[in-house]
Parts: sequence; C-alpha cells; structure tokens
Amino acid sequence: MIHKNLILHRKHQKPIVWDAFFNKNGEQKPLVVFCHGYKGFKDWGPWNLVAEQFSKANLFFVKFNFSHNGGTAENPIDFPDLEAFAENNYSKELNDLGDLLNFLMSEKNELLKEINPNNVTLIGHSRGGGISILKASNDTRIKKLITWASVSNFSDRTATIGNLKAWREEGVKYVLNSRTQQQMPHNYQFYEDFKTHEKQLNIEAATKKIKIPQLIIHGIDDSSVSFKEAEALHKWNINSQLIGIENSNHVFNGQHPWNNLALPAALETVVSSSISFIKTPKKS
Repeated sequence: MIHKNLILHRKHQKPIVWDAFFNKNGEQKPLVVFCHGYKGFKDWGPWNLVAEQFSKANLFFVKFNFSHNGGTAENPIDFPDLEAFAENNYSKELNDLGDLLNFLMSEKNELLKEINPNNVTLIGHSRGGGISILKASNDTRIKKLITWASVSNFSDRTATIGNLKAWREEGVKYVLNSRTQQQMPHNYQFYEDFKTHEKQLNIEAATKKIKIPQLIIHGIDDSSVSFKEAEALHKWNINSQLIGIENSNHVFNGQHPWNNLALPAALETVVSSSISFIKTPKKS
C-alpha cells in the first residue's frame, strides 16, 4: 500500500507533505521515518524504490518534505518555493520532525492501527542525519537510529555559507544548485537561528547522549561529506555500529531522476543493512 503526498496541516505553520509505504494487513509494524538532506526532497532519485524495499520487509516507512525545503503541497518535487527555502533553518526542521512524529502516533492518524508506536526508527541522510541524531538524543519514543552519509557538525557548515559580514549586511546569500541551476537563497536568519540555539544543535553532544542502538552508514569515498565525519560519530558513541560502503558517493550512486527499476548496488547494501539492523532484536 502506497499513500503519496498526504498533507499534515498545522496552525500558523507551513504544511508537511508526506508519504507512507506499508503492507495493509492490520498488523502493527515498526515505524521508520526518513529525513532527507540539504537541497533534498522525499521523491528524489531512488527514494521511492527505497521505500518499497522497507515496505516489503513489513515495515511502515514514512518519508516527508521538511516544510521549508522549497517544495510545495502542489509540487513537492524540486524547489518551486525559494522564498520558503530562504527561511528554512535547523530549528524548523527539528520542529517539523517532532510534529510529524506526534501526528503519526496520534489518533488523528487514520493509519495508526498499522503502526507500532513502541518501535520507532529514525533514518536521516546527510543534513537529515544530523537532524535525526539531535531528535533521537532527547525523544524517548525513538528506539533505533540510522544515519546515511550524515554530517557530524552544523557549526562549520553554517558559517561557511558565505562571508558573515556581507551576509549580515545583504541579508541573503546564494548557493548554486548544479542540477537545477537555481540560485538557492539563505536568509541571514539561518545563521541567527543557529547561534541562538547552538547548544541544542550540537551534534557531538547529542551523539554522546544516545543510548539506543545507532547504525552509521557512510560511503568511504564520499566527496561531499567526508568519511571522517562518520568516524567521528562512531567515536562519540562507542556502542554504535559503523559500516563503510566501498565505491560509493554521497548518495550511494543514486541520482535524480532515477529511471532504473533496481537500486544501485551501494544503495541496495545500505537498505539491506538498515532493514537488518531494524529487525534485529535489541539487546537487553
């Protein structure tokens, strides 16, 4: 069963567009929530094929667009709303994830009977990995955590978006999206919000707090987020598991659009390893 482009409406906030992939059998299934990365979206490349794999493993798989990722309810693919993208920040993404989890495990969710609210896994790719780590470190509903090519530090990335003095004076900085050729705007509020919440957005501190099973998967040759960042995450939580993927880039050799009916080999390994991790009983 596939439900596409469901909409979570929120008072005085932008809606969240989400998908659910699951076997409709009335059986409570582990809930898996996937968080996309920077300049990402829920329908990027092979993510739908990934979702189908989790569904076939009898998991309830949810993927969604962060509310300010640049997509809209009418067009959730790519970035038709650059004004929203400009107003995105880490705090908004954490709030989005919290609101979606609250909804999924509430009576308002008509699909609740298919979900085991006591078996919840977060998966985050790239920047979404950082968001997932922060959420998992302080939300007891999360029972397992998986990151794919995750960042280990928001501080350096936030400061290197551009010259801070010019950014503050001009109010906006732009980053080129090489695929769409769009100049992606970042309003200065992004930096201000980070500095205001810098302590709460510290991925190292969050990782050191994690007591639940944590799986870290990263391409050894990732040129966008160095494998050293995965090693840092693993060092900060010695009880975590680290899997290095050979001959893999930042998106595990996927691309957008993805017209193949099969996953790239690297991503297939990522998915199978993740499903195995979720289905392995937690050690008492």
